[in-house]
Amino acid sequence: MNRVKLEIGFGEYDRTRVMVDGAVKIEGVDPTFHSYRVVTEVLEAMIRQRAFDVAELGMSYFLRTMDFEDPPFLAIPVFPNRCFRHSAIYINMETGIKRPQDLASRTVGEFAMYGHDAGVWPKGILADEFGVTPDQCRWVIGALDWPLKPIDFVPQPHPDGIEIREAPHADLGEMLETAEIDALISADVPKCMLEKSPKVGRLFNDYQSTEREYYQRTGIFPIMHTVAVRRELASQIPEVVQTLYRAFCAAKDAVREQYKKGRIFNNMATMMPWFSKLVDEDLSLLGEDWWPYGLEANRKAVETFLRYHSNRVYQSGG
Repeated sequence: MNRVKLEIGFGEYDRTRVMVDGAVKIEGVDPTFHSYRVVTEVLEAMIRQRAFDVAELGMSYFLRTMDFEDPPFLAIPVFPNRCFRHSAIYINMETGIKRPQDLASRTVGEFAMYGHDAGVWPKGILADEFGVTPDQCRWVIGALDWPLKPIDFVPQPHPDGIEIREAPHADLGEMLETAEIDALISADVPKCMLEKSPKVGRLFNDYQSTEREYYQRTGIFPIMHTVAVRRELASQIPEVVQTLYRAFCAAKDAVREQYKKGRIFNNMATMMPWFSKLVDEDLSLLGEDWWPYGLEANRKAVETFLRYHSNRVYQSGG
């Protein structure tokens, strides 16, 4: 393959930084890397302007581009952003919510849009494991702690039979603290939570134990984002897709080995006390490759996201 110039956009992650600083090369590619203040700006630039040849896209965002008349992207099985999301459900502590089933008939805020990546997973988990489906709640969609630009660059179909109110200028964090909403699902942590307001907590207080038990039982490490390639690039230079996949894998593996080998020296390259102990715990639970790429290693997580995205986001009930 002749050398190809590629514009590549993604978030600031340890697993991508080694590509930016040149420690991991993309064979046959002269890359120019781009990042923004928040990763949503990468998603918008890719979808609205086709600003990059290759870019990180939220799974829900990527799926929504499939509704375009001419879907512009292909996804490769690289997942640079993933996070367990029991911890993404916040509650007002004074509204009587003690367990997941108490969310039924409540008003729930959701950050950014109905069915953002970190909203798909909690909705699906609440429905699958606790019988609380989206049509049992009232939904308010808004911003969190700062003004939110309209997410008008992807389709946002609202499911039939579910009460959804758009409130783009609302501050869902304030609404949660004042009990204007009973609960909140959000990729970002609201300021009232960070500032330890006594009125606000998580639905799953010991969320780390809950999430670890969830993984042990299901084998699912929830996926938030994938990597998209412009369809015409994949068509014109198909070998570049495999090259990109190998490079992303090599970058992720290099960082994983850095943390594993860093245990020799107590991972003094980081500022986090007991970081090596966390690496040991994750190795024990998640295995040697605790952040896997590739379709087979992620088939259950991908299929579950697709089921949640279609059944739990766009439809009422099951």
